[in-house]
Amino acid sequence: MKQSAPSTPRSTSAASTSNAAALAANRAQQTLADPRWADVQGRHAAADGRFVYAVRSTGIFCRPSCSSRLAKPENVSFFDTAAQAQAAGYRACKRCQPEATAKPGHAALMAQLCDWIASAEEEPSLAELAERAGMSPFHLQRVFKAAVGVSPKAYAKAQRRQRLQTALGDAQEAPRVIDAIFDAGFASTAQLYRDSQAVLGMTPRQYRTGGAAQQIRFGVAECSLGPILVAATAQGICAILLGDDADALVQDLQQRFPKAQLAGGDADFERWMAQVIGFVDEPTRGLALPLDVRGTAFQQQVWQALRLIPVGSTVSYSELARKLGMPQASRAVAGACAANAIAVAIPCHRVVRNDGGISGYRWGVDRKRALLQHEAELAPQAPRVARHG
Repeated sequence: MKQSAPSTPRSTSAASTSNAAALAANRAQQTLADPRWADVQGRHAAADGRFVYAVRSTGIFCRPSCSSRLAKPENVSFFDTAAQAQAAGYRACKRCQPEATAKPGHAALMAQLCDWIASAEEEPSLAELAERAGMSPFHLQRVFKAAVGVSPKAYAKAQRRQRLQTALGDAQEAPRVIDAIFDAGFASTAQLYRDSQAVLGMTPRQYRTGGAAQQIRFGVAECSLGPILVAATAQGICAILLGDDADALVQDLQQRFPKAQLAGGDADFERWMAQVIGFVDEPTRGLALPLDVRGTAFQQQVWQALRLIPVGSTVSYSELARKLGMPQASRAVAGACAANAIAVAIPCHRVVRNDGGISGYRWGVDRKRALLQHEAELAPQAPRVARHG
């Protein structure tokens, strides 16, 4: 007797299709009800940085302003950050590059926040900054750092440092150290004195008097690059200067610390100096000495990145800016390199032009070329070495 085919699979398939359709309709309804969908439809650039949207059918996530074909509402999911979308398994769109958080609109907004921080009598909190920017505190922190290069707190600290240096350096407008401390925005003298080494490299009173009462030991010698001056405070090496004339190097040090007590090196300093000279000749050995690094928050960020460049390798100014998350800041990066006072130990000589050419070294292009050639010989397998000539 002929048996009829069972009907269960067809019923199951029909039910699955019905469920999938219902799920898609529900997702579409949720998307259409979400106010962010209007930003996606309108490709509003002002919404960039506030969220990203992902498309299930392609596995890609985009900025709201992306010019790609508009996805179906049922295929769209929203995420607050690119990191959340990536954690969910989506890939960044190559067209709009949503993982790069700093956009022109953000740059203008962050510039306004920087002005507010700089002019505020009291440091605005992260929550206050976020409220003014219309972002969550977490998202503002990411966007601010991408646009400015440092966190809001580090930027505020750098602004206080700059105001304090200006006030302490002006004898007529700031005759008392305590006035300068409060005018700069520090909440108390205890706060400033606790952080004074990081902020000024010395106590406020020492800075006020041009480094007076601070002893700096120094010495001048010959190395493979010519005359070299090494100077150190109690905190560490504060200067490694290169040049063609020993007297000019000493004058440079005196200008940096006009009222410091400059003294010749003792036995411990002589050992430090020998290590520095040996390091210049053989940088692969490393320099196991403390550095007394003084600069703005941005400068210190650049200098720290320089110390991560391997011996024998180079990067361009624009590459270094991208590594720092600030692709438009190549000129500022070059300025930070030029402000470096600790030659070789902070290897600004490993930064070259985009075409690999050599330029922009405060201690001479020939000296920079010699350094790079020597390091290339020590590390012949380095992934990228500057092209000379």
